[in-house]
Amino acid sequence: MKSKTIVIIYSALAVLFALAMLGDAYGGITKQEAGQEVMRHLGYPIYIMVITGVFKLFGAVAILQNKFKTIKEWAFAGFAINFIGAFASRAFVGDSGGLLILPLVILVIMFILYYFWKKYENLKTA
Repeated sequence: MKSKTIVIIYSALAVLFALAMLGDAYGGITKQEAGQEVMRHLGYPIYIMVITGVFKLFGAVAILQNKFKTIKEWAFAGFAINFIGAFASRAFVGDSGGLLILPLVILVIMFILYYFWKKYENLKTA
């Protein structure tokens, strides 16, 4: 794969993923009603929305920066835990397949972004 293609795919995925997580962070920090309904359905306290929202905000910023690699790795790990936890929570309360698949799809997208980030990093060192 050409280096220009890697840079374009990595950059586009990073921006789109970060925007999605920033939107989710905003919804959590401001305790949007739709999010509150989901938290009640899953059996979680509403205040957890603010905590996870702040972490998603920091995680999105960490994904967009390229200076601090360890922090970026931790952000990817945190998002992976978040999506796996979302899947498990939905499964434990007996939600339908449509609701179960979304966190897994986002997890796969995140892993694709991670893959292209590593390819991008290899370009810089080569």
